[in-house]
Amino acid sequence: MNDDSHLIETPLLRTELLRGNFLHVVRDTVRMPNGAEATREYVLHPGAVMVIGLLDDGRVVLERQFRHPMQSVMIEFPAGKLDEGEDSLVCAQRELLEETGYSAREWACAGRLAPTVAYSDETIDIWFARGLSLGERQLDDGEFLDVFTATPAELQAWCFSGEVIDSKTLIGSMWLQNVQSGEWPLAWKDAATSLLAGQSSS
Repeated sequence: MNDDSHLIETPLLRTELLRGNFLHVVRDTVRMPNGAEATREYVLHPGAVMVIGLLDDGRVVLERQFRHPMQSVMIEFPAGKLDEGEDSLVCAQRELLEETGYSAREWACAGRLAPTVAYSDETIDIWFARGLSLGERQLDDGEFLDVFTATPAELQAWCFSGEVIDSKTLIGSMWLQNVQSGEWPLAWKDAATSLLAGQSSS
């Protein structure tokens, strides 16, 4: 392992800048490796999940949603924020059902990504789901999005062309490509079994 002591900053003081309905922003005063002090402003985040839903015909489940900061409709994999104390798999199952209407028979946790390391501590757990069955969506009030399906090749083409620029979806497409090629194997588990295991270990 590398010795990273010459890179690490030491927190000294935290000031809360904003606690809104969605964002929690703080300013930390830190001591840098050279002994000087500096401030770091960033967003505290409870974490989130992203779901790569695989249909039996090989297509994947995607969404089109207007994102106000970008002033654009974005193509994304289903995703959502963890509630306080919520298990990651429970959140993934909830978000997939609420946003798309799909539930899944099997789940596999692929990994974790940190989409905005310069200004947020957010991490997103990457889940794969298969054995999908379609029910009714349960969108939140004020949530508007279209659900559609596409082939992995279509998604990769949109990533290459710049039609897809959402970071988690770009990473999801990379994971999908490597899973399908066999380079990155997944440990699939029955949904009910995975939940019971998570509950017993908590």
